[in-house]
Amino acid sequence: MSLDTDRARLLELLRTLSFERRKVTLASGRESDFYIDCKRTALTAEGHVLVGRLLFDRVRKVQPLVRGVGGLTLGADPIASAIALTSFLQGEPVDSFIVRKEPKGHGTGQWIEGRKTIPDGSRVVVIEDVVTTGGSALKAIERCRAENLVPVACLALVDRLEGGRDAIEAQGVPLDPLFTRKDFIP
Repeated sequence: MSLDTDRARLLELLRTLSFERRKVTLASGRESDFYIDCKRTALTAEGHVLVGRLLFDRVRKVQPLVRGVGGLTLGADPIASAIALTSFLQGEPVDSFIVRKEPKGHGTGQWIEGRKTIPDGSRVVVIEDVVTTGGSALKAIERCRAENLVPVACLALVDRLEGGRDAIEAQGVPLDPLFTRKDFIP
């Protein structure tokens, strides 16, 4: 299948499984009249494959190739996993990592899981499911930098077009979403 076909199918799945027109309070604290829960799509077998194919294609365009992909748990987790799996199947392994919201409460007290294969100084891509204000991506970028990783891009499934791009790019990290609010609400 072509990437254009994959993109169209992923959008169809997101519209069917993940998108709802209803009043909600978002993670940012803002109220909205629509909600997109990308995990509902990314955790299906088909959605996982499509997310992996489409976002790994974008990861491989970040040259030189990055060493890791990940973001703030929980939204980024299935997406980073899909990218890592796809990258290995394509013969260009890029490992995934998980940024905790709090340091691990025992043992090493680490903030980032999956660092053993991603050495200090590695170029990484921060992953986000839905960008609103950019808060989750900004926390992941900050934590990556504090852990001696170099965020060179941020990939998202959906940008709600509510200021997140500007906040992320103000940190010197370009945002590249697969879809925007306009793909759901014309």
